[in-house]
Amino acid sequence: MKLTVKMEELGMLGGAVFLLIKLEAAWYFYLLLFIGPDISMLGYLAGNRAGAFCYNLFHHKGIAVWVMISGLITGNQLLLVSGIILFGHSSMDRLLGYGLKYETGFQFTHLG
Repeated sequence: MKLTVKMEELGMLGGAVFLLIKLEAAWYFYLLLFIGPDISMLGYLAGNRAGAFCYNLFHHKGIAVWVMISGLITGNQLLLVSGIILFGHSSMDRLLGYGLKYETGFQFTHLG
């Protein structure tokens, strides 16, 4: 992955951490930022297709933004923080080279 793309993902991860700080999120939300969405990998116990679906559901930035906006519109801080966690975690994963998964297996991602 090109350095420019990695820097962009680092910036988005930093933005997510910044928002959590501004919202005065509890310490355990930072832990969730780094490991929480990876529970979706349990979907691979049901096969590659189910695994890819579950993983992509928790690592899709569009879904994360939708959850954040839902939290803003409804005034629900838990939804807002959850969206920030999903977005930040997705950025962290892409920074490390992990992308959205194809049904052919865990190692096959949209990043190539």
